[in-house]
Amino acid sequence: MPRTMWKGAIGFGLVSVPVVLAPATEEHDIRLHQVHDQDGGRVRNQRTCEVCGEAVPYENVAKGVERDGKQAVLTDADMNDLPLPSKRLIDVLAFVDADEIDPLQLDRAYVLSPETSAANKPYILLRETLKQTDRVAVTKIALRSKESLALLRVHGDLLTLHTMFWPDEVRDPAGLAPPPSASVRPQEIKMASGLMERMSKDFDLDALGDEYQAALRELIQSKIEDKPMPRRETAAAPSNVVDLMAALQASIDRADASDASGPAPAPRKAAAKKTAKSAPKKKVAKKASPKRRTG
Repeated sequence: MPRTMWKGAIGFGLVSVPVVLAPATEEHDIRLHQVHDQDGGRVRNQRTCEVCGEAVPYENVAKGVERDGKQAVLTDADMNDLPLPSKRLIDVLAFVDADEIDPLQLDRAYVLSPETSAANKPYILLRETLKQTDRVAVTKIALRSKESLALLRVHGDLLTLHTMFWPDEVRDPAGLAPPPSASVRPQEIKMASGLMERMSKDFDLDALGDEYQAALRELIQSKIEDKPMPRRETAAAPSNVVDLMAALQASIDRADASDASGPAPAPRKAAAKKTAKSAPKKKVAKKASPKRRTG
């Protein structure tokens, strides 16, 4: 079980749901530290004061910000005195349709579970209401002394919480899209749709793995055992597209040939179908419309 990192309650109206919060994801990246390439000695980073030149212990490190040529030093005591209403409350602001949320605003994911048996009923009430109305809850929460906008939604039998960027933290993408003068023909869209169907046939998201981390583990093991590292083939980047229709047709032909000759390099589902009692298949999240809720 993931460690509990926050305890509090979900509040909507006069209903309170005591919950505990834990990370919903974990990184599998290997942590690499800095060493001297000549003898393998660890390279340590020290916090050094540029005024007195001395190393500063962590307990003496404060926060600072410059304004108008002056430095404001903020201690932990200063920060703890700031008003933070959402410190122990996931405060529901509104219930909205899921497609009203811009996916660019979503940040980290967490799972919420009832803190006590007494919280089970209001927890289920909120979960089922969100599920049956196909809505999500826009909330605010304070984590690590920072208030964040957050999204409360249903995932299976659990309520999950996604911290969000504030609307003004999402950069304006104006000028980044292709110009209106650029266009594609209906035949090209039809062929691209056909290619998408072939590429998505029997696709299994759960079968995907991090090939880079697997290769990194092999490299580390070969270094430890003083053995040569096995060579891996690197996928070549596609060349510049000159004839879009020809590239689409060649891609479709390759997908058809791969499907006829056996399993493709991409992960595929086994032939046997899952029974009704098996775990539900993960759905690939559909893209929400770009409109953003204001106010």
